[in-house]
Amino acid sequence: MENYASAFAGGVIFNLSNILLSASVSMAGLTVAFPLGVGIALVLGVFVNYFGEPKGDAVILFSGVTLVVLAIIFNAIAAGKMNQKGSIINKKGIIIAIIAGVLMSFFYRFVAAAMDLNNFESPTPTMATPYSAFFIFAIGIFISNFIINTIVMKKPFVGTPVSYKEYFQGKFSTHMVGVLGGAIWGLGTALSYIAAGKAGAAISYALGQGAPMIAALWGIFIWKEFKGSSRAVNILLACMFVLFISGLGAIIISGAN
Repeated sequence: MENYASAFAGGVIFNLSNILLSASVSMAGLTVAFPLGVGIALVLGVFVNYFGEPKGDAVILFSGVTLVVLAIIFNAIAAGKMNQKGSIINKKGIIIAIIAGVLMSFFYRFVAAAMDLNNFESPTPTMATPYSAFFIFAIGIFISNFIINTIVMKKPFVGTPVSYKEYFQGKFSTHMVGVLGGAIWGLGTALSYIAAGKAGAAISYALGQGAPMIAALWGIFIWKEFKGSSRAVNILLACMFVLFISGLGAIIISGAN
């Protein structure tokens, strides 16, 4: 029962961090808030998960993490060079993104602690498989959402309070986009838990946190958040991508040693 409670707690922590991250994106922009929040989660989460369940070449693994840290710094510098409006709101968004990242770095450890990472086929009694752990984790997200999201709706970080009545007035197609996003994320997260048995929790977690680069691509090319930026900013963004991809590559290599 204790292990299932751990997976449930992981869901609550993830939900809180994800809601805060979503709020930070609305204030600071996708290109800035998402790489910052998830990048911090990646760095701290690798440390938390590696020391909880050491697996892989530590030197190469943490070298990869260092490259990711540099990528985050380059992203922050590029954002700072942009003369964006509403700088007060952006600063608030960045602070919330940092808090979200710190919280997010711990959720995976709670779920991994609930699983028997050495034997998924015949786990130790009371220990969970990746499938049961993910199910309990998802329940934790679902139940906590009624509390956390309600509070944020009543006291939003920016804008006016909203009600559940307004939520149900939204278009069905819009809600289905959210459901589709949740389904895609759920599949990826479940696969990450399955991979943890072979690659180790730290490496599996790190590779699952490669989303910032996809978010940055969306922010740059789809939402045009850096439209009209200087050559210096473009060079910084290019360096960010190279560093982040190199960091993830090193993390992958560390699992083979």
